[in-house]
Amino acid sequence: MTRRFAKYEGLGNDFVVIEGEPDGVSKGDAVRLCDRRLGVGADGVLVVSSGDRMRVINADGSVPEMCGNGIRCVALHLALARGIDRGTFVIETDAGSRSCEIVRNGDRASVRVDMGNVRFVGEREVEGTKLLIGDAGNPHAIMFFGMFGEFSSADIDALGPRFATHPAFPAGTNVEFARVKDGGIDLIVWERGVGRTLACGTGACATAVVALAKGLVRGPRVRVTLPGGDLEIEPGEPTFMTGPARLVFHGEVDTP
Repeated sequence: MTRRFAKYEGLGNDFVVIEGEPDGVSKGDAVRLCDRRLGVGADGVLVVSSGDRMRVINADGSVPEMCGNGIRCVALHLALARGIDRGTFVIETDAGSRSCEIVRNGDRASVRVDMGNVRFVGEREVEGTKLLIGDAGNPHAIMFFGMFGEFSSADIDALGPRFATHPAFPAGTNVEFARVKDGGIDLIVWERGVGRTLACGTGACATAVVALAKGLVRGPRVRVTLPGGDLEIEPGEPTFMTGPARLVFHGEVDTP
């Protein structure tokens, strides 16, 4: 079968976007598409179906509830398909409906997303490490440099997958390594089902909400700097996230 797709990225978090029924892309297809040597290459596949619904499949075939950078890419995809420069889309996700305000300039856009009720859930000790737990429609286990010690790159690569798949989190969790700096937050995310990514929108939201609850930052806006760039987070009820999205290219690919 030949499928048409579009490649998008939001702060370097990249996705293959395919239009079709929610179950029209198998987990095996997604793994093959995301392979960076033998496929298109991406952190995940976004399936866009009727009713402006988004289904996310990670690079390992797992299906998360929500993807913050991905939803900005889907908003841009819808705007391009409908020839809209400015507008609002309500996109259905497994974490609920999310309203996206888009301002488009050609193949690029800035998108402000209503991320719903992002919550600080509490603290949990895992293997002697106290983790701050956030919920952005998907789970997050957050550690702050200084509060929990200093972490090297090797530590992140070791602790990220260990906590992401720890029995304390039966459904798995995203793992955040954060540092408060100049009133904002520097953040590295080990994303459940993907590994290290250049950016994670839900992780940025959860970390900002938790940092505000712990008195580590002040609102009403928090800059979160990820390896791929900055997101602006407005913690509250609801929490808003503003960041970029970009169309990279269109293509066709054969799948079994």
